[in-house]
Amino acid sequence: MPIEPIHARYPWRQVSRQAVGEADVDLAAVVASEPAVVERGMERVVWALEDDTVGDPHDVDRTELLSYPVARVLVSLVDEHILTRRYAQAEAATASDRFTADFADTTELKSAEKQQLSLPDLLSEFDLTGDIRAVGTAVGDGSAVVSDGQSREFRIEVGTYLDLAADQRGDQWRLVNRALADGDVVVDGEELLVLLRQAVRHRVQEGLPLSVPDAIEAELTEQAEDLRERLSELDLTREIDTVVPELFPPCMKHLLDQVQKGQHLEHHSRFAIASFLTSIGMTTDEIVDIFQVNPGFGEEATRYQVDHIRGATSPTDYSPPSCATMQSYGDCIDKDDICTEIIDESHPLNYYEHRLDQEDEDDLTDWREQREDGEDAESEA
Repeated sequence: MPIEPIHARYPWRQVSRQAVGEADVDLAAVVASEPAVVERGMERVVWALEDDTVGDPHDVDRTELLSYPVARVLVSLVDEHILTRRYAQAEAATASDRFTADFADTTELKSAEKQQLSLPDLLSEFDLTGDIRAVGTAVGDGSAVVSDGQSREFRIEVGTYLDLAADQRGDQWRLVNRALADGDVVVDGEELLVLLRQAVRHRVQEGLPLSVPDAIEAELTEQAEDLRERLSELDLTREIDTVVPELFPPCMKHLLDQVQKGQHLEHHSRFAIASFLTSIGMTTDEIVDIFQVNPGFGEEATRYQVDHIRGATSPTDYSPPSCATMQSYGDCIDKDDICTEIIDESHPLNYYEHRLDQEDEDDLTDWREQREDGEDAESEA
């Protein structure tokens, strides 16, 4: 199977991966001898960080296609949650722009010279053909998803809807606010495009971080370090600023409980809970205060370690360990259905973001506000 423009345009598709495999590509040889591929792979990640897209495609289809696995390797080498998420979101946003344009192209000039992705192709890619149906007529090529300002209606099997809408913010995505028809959720064409973008994001993020062979890592050391520096300068890990312990993932609930009970924690466990708390917006003073009851507590050492984790005294703003790392250190405790069925054991922050998204913001009370209220009550007494 030769590498075609549509493979480069949608590199996350199975058929694109097949094209790479049939071309007998050795990625280690590519990163060592094809600088254009490495440069474009690096560009994909940098643009994802700074502009929420993956930039303009390379003129050469082979270079554009191979830059995708190189970008995934770079993201894996850095292995920071916020970078992985931003990269997957950017690939999905770019893909969405492209397949939306393909669906909207109703000209009679569609031909083999300009291969386009149809809606049935996209649904088939994610095994959604039986789960998503256009209301009234066949799905067709997708040109009528949104046409002449009029948005078509689609029915989505409720389980599929819950999976694709899990990360969407806003009350309109909550199942209780959706129209149901015989176990299906009714969405319009624009909403369908949003949900399909989420399917792409899940595909891109699947398997990250990768296990990178030493030979490839050695060739990309400079690029990975560059990305770490860019990440620390952009300070992207302050996106969450709400502390609601009852919504924490089970592993972090357990570690926080251990700290508050004065139990001894191994270094990897202290790092995990401290980096999680910095990533959700807690200050160094607040975290130091939590650790005061821990055996062997030293304020100066604890403050230094927390400042180092948050990047105040180091070039890197550290994210919490991934679920895989938590498991390897024995810190993965009491997994629940959300861990395994919703976020697929990818990252503790994914769990927390999901739980926050499912709650009404007006009903959430920040733990820090509760503590302040309690301290005020004590002082008045």
